[in-house]
Amino acid sequence: MQTIDVKIEPSWKEVLKEEFSKPYFHDLVQFVKEEYQKHTVYPPGRQIFRAFEVCPFHHTKVVIIGQDPYHGPGQAHGLAFSVNDGVPIPPSLHNIFAEVQEDVGTPPPASGNLERWARQGVLLLNAILTVRAREAGSHRGKGWEQFTDAAIRALSQQKEHLVFLLWGRYAQEKGKVIDSTKHLVLEAPHPSPLARGFRGCRHFSKANAYLQAHGKEAIVW
Repeated sequence: MQTIDVKIEPSWKEVLKEEFSKPYFHDLVQFVKEEYQKHTVYPPGRQIFRAFEVCPFHHTKVVIIGQDPYHGPGQAHGLAFSVNDGVPIPPSLHNIFAEVQEDVGTPPPASGNLERWARQGVLLLNAILTVRAREAGSHRGKGWEQFTDAAIRALSQQKEHLVFLLWGRYAQEKGKVIDSTKHLVLEAPHPSPLARGFRGCRHFSKANAYLQAHGKEAIVW
């Protein structure tokens, strides 16, 4: 089957090149194209692979796994848990910022745009990269999960001493492909206010301690 020319950051394009010729990916591309033509879909098409663009494969140090993009107007821009500048901070992200403050002392920022994390090597990866407006989970089971599994598996197999932050059961299930003998895997409940137990997980200080113990720069959370 012909390989699709996907506009994705070069280091990730090399790592994931085998996926682009698989039948599931051809079906996925067709589905996504039709969805963007017929419906309002988030994020904007040019930002579908934004997480990979801002955090290249060779630069990745920490991986945070989300589920699918925010489905409200103007929120999603291709990074898990992150929203565009000027958009109200969603409840889960508010909890994340509160935990960061309690854990490492960084006060909550005015913006929920997490690109500053991504540029330091934090891959903010949703399992599903697109969603229909106001329909959470509407692009589930169409192939994105297989694609993002391949990305996580490549990181696990080809790199060492990464930190994977798995918040909630969904992310923890997805994390089963990670080799925990060569990476730090930290699990906690989802940061949603509907769940309990995320606050106090201290994942941000634990991640930095591990990175520094293996000769890597800490993340400025």
